[in-house]
Amino acid sequence: MSIGYNLSYLDNLESESIYIMREVAAEFEKPVMLYSIGKDSSVLLRLAQKAFYPGKIPFPLLHVDTSYKFKEMIEFRDSISKVEEINLIVYRNEHYIKKEMHPSKYGKDKCCKFLKTQALLNALSSSGFDAAIGGARREEEKSRAKERIFSFRDRFGAWDPKNQRPELWNLFNAKVNPGESVRAFPLSNWTELDIWHYIRRESIKIIPLYFAKKRKVIRRDGFILLADEFNALGKGENIEEARVRFRTLGCSPCSGAIESDADDLNKIIEEVKTSSKSERENRAIDYETDGSMEMKKREGYF
Repeated sequence: MSIGYNLSYLDNLESESIYIMREVAAEFEKPVMLYSIGKDSSVLLRLAQKAFYPGKIPFPLLHVDTSYKFKEMIEFRDSISKVEEINLIVYRNEHYIKKEMHPSKYGKDKCCKFLKTQALLNALSSSGFDAAIGGARREEEKSRAKERIFSFRDRFGAWDPKNQRPELWNLFNAKVNPGESVRAFPLSNWTELDIWHYIRRESIKIIPLYFAKKRKVIRRDGFILLADEFNALGKGENIEEARVRFRTLGCSPCSGAIESDADDLNKIIEEVKTSSKSERENRAIDYETDGSMEMKKREGYF
């Protein structure tokens, strides 16, 4: 069914996202787009290319590398940056990486705080970025649902859900004082299913980890983890082979797979249609403490 001006539902979402990106480029002095390498980032990249075609994307892409990303993610990032000719910045919190800040040693919250949150804040402040575009969607997690499209952050990079600006009729307030910034979310109104429909329509390349195949895994605390160099076997654990795929990708020790036979886009779309669980139910960082994601966001996490 078409919605307004004979545009399809995906066309409407695309138009809104492109409008938001152009607003960010026009209103802020030094914006950046976060690139986490996953499916949402791949859609953001396509939207940015469309928004500024035939010119190049007028802002760099920033990837915060914790050093625990899946090997396939880093390979995909490097190949895309060459093919698409994007200006990619990779930032790592080397101080804590050298301390081997692994979640099994320090806990997921502490690891995330230094390798993701603090690294992101350092990267934004050191380069003077006053706006950061990201791929968060309101429906993926309850604290995300509180976000405005232009999410105001104070001079410490902190988020206060009670101190946000109204966005009536898609009018965005982009005024910030020195040191303050905004996180902009062009995919706010998209769902996981919308993302997959758009990826199929646009023939967007994505990481093979999203497709089901037999992989070596470890079952731990209700999660199915990839048996790789970042996940050492614990007492009583075994490596087994299972047909799995990932619905969401982050750091290997904190990203759980699901058992699945969805090995192509059509099957993924059908699987998502019938799923009763959120994709983020397989992200361990959301469950370390009650309200974990909201506390991280208040500290500056994306």
